[in-house]
Amino acid sequence: MERLPFSLPDMEPGQVWLVGAGPGDPGLLSLLALQALRQADVVVYDALVDPRVLDLANPAAVREYAGKRGGKPSARQPDISERLIALARLGRRVLRLKGGDPFVFGRGAEEALALVEAGITFRVVPGITSGIGGLAYAGIPATSRETNSAIAFVTGHDASGDVPDSLDWHSLAKAVPVLVFYMALKHLDRIAGQLIAAGRSPDEPVAVVSRASTPAQKVITATLGEIAAVARREAIEPPALVVVGKVVDLRPRLAWLPEDPAV
Repeated sequence: MERLPFSLPDMEPGQVWLVGAGPGDPGLLSLLALQALRQADVVVYDALVDPRVLDLANPAAVREYAGKRGGKPSARQPDISERLIALARLGRRVLRLKGGDPFVFGRGAEEALALVEAGITFRVVPGITSGIGGLAYAGIPATSRETNSAIAFVTGHDASGDVPDSLDWHSLAKAVPVLVFYMALKHLDRIAGQLIAAGRSPDEPVAVVSRASTPAQKVITATLGEIAAVARREAIEPPALVVVGKVVDLRPRLAWLPEDPAV
């Protein structure tokens, strides 16, 4: 790393860093994330970490995949936490690398609590969550004075893989002008239906951003009533964000990536 006018903390043996890798583009990594990549002895990484980010890791570091993808064989969360603890107890400098931000729908809190109970020293390095960075790469601002003074980030599924029963659809529909759903593609029909039933207009603009900030990024726009059918027709693949609200109407003027096709 180039010489900086300030010092960065070093990873210590027996320590775990929970680091957010951002939505994909390695240029969005923080300096602390890059420090961890270059110093770690072991990198335990998720499915959503871009390969270009992993390429920045210490060449001598051991890389361990611990990704979880819906419908596919995946590592169990308790096993991942136990692995982090075991590696730290062996004196390794452990980087737990997560897509986006570890504390935004990333289960980083669960892993941190496991480390606390095991007496393992850790550091949390925030990353740019896809609900902010991914929207920006799609030319959709999270907020704009002309459209919204509030925004909500919502998970599209719970631990069971279904739409969370705890969501208050009427409150979301009535009180929050812009909604950003993570991991919602599988249940997009149901989510759109719930919002419409709770009072959102079926004509409200919606965007789906697939593989945000990567070379494979794809963005589609449609109305709330039509977005699920359009996503199927366009063969949109996860990971994908769904944003509901008038901020989507700003995209035609703000889509700044030349290779980012408007649909």
